[in-house]
Amino acid sequence: MSPIEKGYKQVNGIKLYYEIYGTGKPLVLIHGGGSSILYDFKEVIARLEDKFQLIGIDLQNHGRSEHRYIPETFEQDADDIAALLAELQIGKASFWGFSNGGNTVMQVAHRHPQLVEKLIVASAFYKRNGMIDGFFEAMEEATFESMPEAFKINFLALNPDFSKLENLFDKDSKRMQTFEDWDDEVLSAIQSPTLFITGDRDVMKPEHTVAMWRLVEGSRLIILPATHGVYMMADLDGILNTHMIDFTTREVEQFLNN
Repeated sequence: MSPIEKGYKQVNGIKLYYEIYGTGKPLVLIHGGGSSILYDFKEVIARLEDKFQLIGIDLQNHGRSEHRYIPETFEQDADDIAALLAELQIGKASFWGFSNGGNTVMQVAHRHPQLVEKLIVASAFYKRNGMIDGFFEAMEEATFESMPEAFKINFLALNPDFSKLENLFDKDSKRMQTFEDWDDEVLSAIQSPTLFITGDRDVMKPEHTVAMWRLVEGSRLIILPATHGVYMMADLDGILNTHMIDFTTREVEQFLNN
């Protein structure tokens, strides 16, 4: 599994890193907070690179991309993605966003609807009360030491600058701490076919994902017996549920092709 193209594009004042795998209809892969392209999507890419043109992007402050020292917002990330796709001369694509990346791709659909063919929103949220009890209280008390070790190792392997790892933690945690509820219209205005995926023991409540599904007309919903993201990637200990990942990628492939 190796990219057919990789590099940087200058967008909105910083260089963003991207990788492209395979050929076919474009599917943009957007990772979650504290993560990177392959940390979240390695298993997905291995299963789908012979079926689609997969475009992975490291968002601001993440992976190999450059850093900003201003607050992170999902809106900024959405605009960065749109600008990078314009540099790659991709006028329309489907998007798969995981965790914070799911929030980001919903903002792509909201702010740049002309770009979106189909949308896969995995383990995302849009209101604070949609998260499990205690989530935001824990975020208020988050320290650099509490950042998962796997995230630290992954980041430093891609960008061995410890100060930038600290910046990533600071910007990601503050984005969560200061998150303000979105208006329902952000979701109800989505016109693209949309698939919501979540786990029954995820960090957002299953009923919150159901509420999101109800807001997007004609959307589809999968709730799996899973914790955060293990239906598409390894858990924090590196353990894979290959059967469930196989199921998820087959369902996504069918959704994108129908």
